[in-house]
Amino acid sequence: MQGEFQSSTHQSLHHYKEGLGQFTQKVPHIAQAFNAFTEACFQEGALSQREKQLIALGISLSLQDEYCTIYHTKGCIDQGCSEEQILEACGVAAAFAGGAAMSQAVTLVQECITELKQQKH
Repeated sequence: MQGEFQSSTHQSLHHYKEGLGQFTQKVPHIAQAFNAFTEACFQEGALSQREKQLIALGISLSLQDEYCTIYHTKGCIDQGCSEEQILEACGVAAAFAGGAAMSQAVTLVQECITELKQQKH
């Protein structure tokens, strides 16, 4: 199974999606309600989808949620955020959440950016 994926980032994203699929099969009414809610939250509104992804990344770092950190780093890239914008958002999270957010920013987020950029080439 490990050979199927190009990077640890892709493995984590696949693992999350696989788990979400299993959860959805077991309790579809909860999964569907949650998915509808989060989709509504991330729609374009007074804040752009790009801004919402940067906010979500900062919250993910503050909460030390590895899967959400990976997911929202990808979301930031998919919405056209530059590496500098992503890392500035990480800095804001670190200013709020201290060393825990910074440790994730200098390791996990930078690894995700590198691996996801390699995929686009």
